[in-house]
Amino acid sequence: MNYPEAIDYLYHARPPFHIVGGAAYKPGLENTLALMAHLGYPHQRVRTIHVAGTNGKGSTSHLIAAVLQAAGMRVGLYTSPHLVDYRERIRINGEMIPEEEVAQWVTTHEPYLEELKPSFFETTFGLAMSWFEKQKVDVAVIETGLGGRLDATNVIIPLLSVITNIGMDHTEYLGNTLAKIAGEKAGIMKQGVPCVIGETHPQTMNVFLDRARACGILGDGLETTGCRIWFADQCRYLAHRREKEAPCCELKGTYQTQNIQTAYVALQVLKNYGGIGIPSSAIKKGFAEVCSLTGLRGRWETLDTTPLTICDTGHNSHGLRYVGQQLRELKAEKIWIVFGMVNDKDTEVVMRLMPSSPVSVYHYIFTTPATKRARTAEEMLALWKAVHGEETGGMAVAIDNPEDAIRYAQAHAGACDAIFIGGSNYLVGNAIQLYSHQV
Repeated sequence: MNYPEAIDYLYHARPPFHIVGGAAYKPGLENTLALMAHLGYPHQRVRTIHVAGTNGKGSTSHLIAAVLQAAGMRVGLYTSPHLVDYRERIRINGEMIPEEEVAQWVTTHEPYLEELKPSFFETTFGLAMSWFEKQKVDVAVIETGLGGRLDATNVIIPLLSVITNIGMDHTEYLGNTLAKIAGEKAGIMKQGVPCVIGETHPQTMNVFLDRARACGILGDGLETTGCRIWFADQCRYLAHRREKEAPCCELKGTYQTQNIQTAYVALQVLKNYGGIGIPSSAIKKGFAEVCSLTGLRGRWETLDTTPLTICDTGHNSHGLRYVGQQLRELKAEKIWIVFGMVNDKDTEVVMRLMPSSPVSVYHYIFTTPATKRARTAEEMLALWKAVHGEETGGMAVAIDNPEDAIRYAQAHAGACDAIFIGGSNYLVGNAIQLYSHQV
């Protein structure tokens, strides 16, 4: 089969979570282990770094990959979801896997895929590990999908485990408390493998410490030889070093501060305990050029300058809290916010976090992201009015089609205004495509 046929097969025979939701979720490692055995165990022959977390795992993965790439390594990067092109999920030194390789792999393994019936995510992970092994990468940065303990990627034994943060997302699968969710994420921690935790939280800290003890990686403190777990936000001496070693980062969202620190601590652990040479110049270059080196998109990304147009992939309350803060700090006469969400997110909480006053500044265009899981534009508008009152309704409209919603903002925004597009990865993907065609 050719590439379009291969993609059509993957989407229809193995519908992905980002389109159909829970029907695509297959917790457990049995399918992945069987697929790895069929492929010849590529996951055992590729050195890996494993990254989990509620938010920030994509940015952190890209930061780590960019620095290793700047250090002269051949770096694989497996992330999800994609924004525009399926092949964004599988990259080596920023280059997406070629279309012909996807087509060939799916054609070759289709009979076994039909027998095993792995999920879309399991199948894509198998493709990624096959490609990384074939291309002899020096190391691959692997981002988990939905969880950790039962995530398809959790068959690897990495050089380092990284858990960025814990927030209330996917509670129907991971648990309805921060501690339960942390327990699932902590499942990527392995016996004797160093681990970096991005954020310290009173409800989750002991979960990670207990798991670290079980894995034999908890000593008496950060300076103790026996200790192999670090809380990045506690490493103040490393924060000071980072500010001097890599003062600039291409990722500009305020929420990136913690991701940058987490990535930096992870790189120091790789350098000191993973036997990977990482010069200071690589850290400086990797942070400063992370998007151009790895192809990362959609993180407080400027799509246009007149008017200023920004998109961001924050899609739950944990991530959109920071987006709301940045919108309040944005210097513009009016801010036109094109916004849509999917129905398994904490939408009402998000509505309370997004700026609404003064009503003369914030103008909302609610829309329906291109997925069966989307909340409709009318539902979003009704919820906005319910949360903020009918008086804000005059500054909010519902436009079902995402492209029409973006064009509405473009038509109404003046040169001194700003446009923000976000709330959903699908909506950000639509925006990137639309603006790329307008250039």
